[in-house]
Amino acid sequence: MAKRARLIYNPTSGREEMKRRLPEILQRLERGGLETSTHATTGEGDATLAAAEAVERGFDVIIAAGGDGTLYEVINGMAERENRPPLGLLPLGTTNDFARAMSIPKNLEAACDIIIHGATRVIDLGKANQRYFINIAGGGSLTELTYEVPSRLKTMLGQLAYYMKGLEKLPRLRPVEIVLKSEDRELHEEVMVFLISNTNSVAGFEKLCPDAAIDDGLMDIILVKKCNLVEMIRVVTLALRGEHLNDPHIIHFQSKQIQITSPDYTQLNLDGEFGGTLPGTFSVLPSHLQILVDETGNSKYKGK
Repeated sequence: MAKRARLIYNPTSGREEMKRRLPEILQRLERGGLETSTHATTGEGDATLAAAEAVERGFDVIIAAGGDGTLYEVINGMAERENRPPLGLLPLGTTNDFARAMSIPKNLEAACDIIIHGATRVIDLGKANQRYFINIAGGGSLTELTYEVPSRLKTMLGQLAYYMKGLEKLPRLRPVEIVLKSEDRELHEEVMVFLISNTNSVAGFEKLCPDAAIDDGLMDIILVKKCNLVEMIRVVTLALRGEHLNDPHIIHFQSKQIQITSPDYTQLNLDGEFGGTLPGTFSVLPSHLQILVDETGNSKYKGK
C-alpha cells in the first residue's frame, strides 16, 4: 500500500523553482510509492499550521520544500505533536544550513530519491522558550543586523560574513550584557554575540562547533566577548578555519539547558528567523525528530 506524503512548499523559494518543477517532483515521488498531496505556503506562520495539520491527519511522511525559514516553520508545527512522522527535505533556499549539515543535495531529483528510499536518522531539536530550532539560536547586536539588510541573507553568521566585506556597515556593533546560567556554571559577560548550536555547520562556517553532533543530547554554546572591530574580524577569520575556540575572546562549552537574561533589549534569532527576545530558556530535546537521509550513511555529521 502506498504511503501518504504531505509536501509543504514555499512557492517563492529558490527563484520559484518548486512551483515550476512541481509536476515532475510529484511524479517522481508517486513513482517511488509516495502518494503525495501538496500545500503551498501563503505567508509567515503558514507552514507551521500546515505541518501541525499534516501530523494530525496521519500522513506517513512530511516533506519541507524551501529554505531554512520553511524548515524552521515546519519543525515548529511538528515538535509538540505526538506520532511525528519522518521529515524529508527538498532544499531550495539560499543557505540550506541544515540540509547541508545532513548531506542532503540541492539536486531535487537526488533529494526526492532520499525521501523515497526512506532511511531515517533520529536527531535532537533545540527549544528556545516556547519555540523550536533545528540548527542554531543566537542573539546580540550582530544578529539584529540580520533583519535590516536588503539582501535578506537568512542566517546570523552568513550575515556576519556579509558585513565583514563592508566594514562601514558595522557602526552599531555594540556589546550586550548577559547573565548565563547552566547546570554547572554562571557567567556575567558583555558579549558581541551568543550562539547555541545543534550542528557544527552554520552558513559556511563548517567548523564553528567542531565537537557538535546533532544526536548527542547536548547544545554547543559559543560566546564572543566584548571586543573591537579589528578583534572581531580576527575571530571571524579564525572561525572560518575552525581555529577560534582557543581565542581569548571566545567562551565555548556544552550543556543540556541554559538560561540567559539581559538588562538590554536583545532579540533572538532562531534558524535565521526572528524568535522573540530575552530572557530565554534554551534546552535540547534528545532524539526528537526523524529525518530522511541518504541510506548509504554518507552524512558528514555523525554522532559521537
